[in-house]
Amino acid sequence: MEHAVETRPGLAGRAKFIIGGVLIIAAVIYLVITNTSAGAQYFFTIEELNGRGESVVGQNVRISGAVIGDTISYDPETLTLRFTVANVPGDNDEIEAQGGLAAVLHEAVIDPQRARLEVVYYGVQPDLLRDEAQAIMTGQLGEDGTFYVDDNGLLLKCPTKYEEAVPEQAETGG
Repeated sequence: MEHAVETRPGLAGRAKFIIGGVLIIAAVIYLVITNTSAGAQYFFTIEELNGRGESVVGQNVRISGAVIGDTISYDPETLTLRFTVANVPGDNDEIEAQGGLAAVLHEAVIDPQRARLEVVYYGVQPDLLRDEAQAIMTGQLGEDGTFYVDDNGLLLKCPTKYEEAVPEQAETGG
């Protein structure tokens, strides 16, 4: 009589499987950590950026501010855009406590005591660049104290445009 011998993966087979799984998980974790730290940027308010002084000169940072409309200057021949931004809070809870983004941007622009920052951007002038728009910018602070925005590093929001549309949407149900 022949006896059927049951074959089960041995301890060595299981160990290889477990070690392989652990190596794959470790590789994924390593890639996530290295990609996250490589793409990390400091996010500052203008007051924080000014407070750091020379320690942030030349570093890639992201800032947000309220555009002061009468400072906007654009040279279409050199595609050089210059404007000034005023400090706005970086905390959403603080923004809401002060009446929302539109109110915060308005107050920042009309308050001459707010910290301000000169900005230079090379490229086509964005359509949404106007007084009291929120500018979210990625770039470097130059030694001259001017913030130089990277290519594609300028994002503009015009909250009054969106806030005015909200009641209309609510009335029409969509």
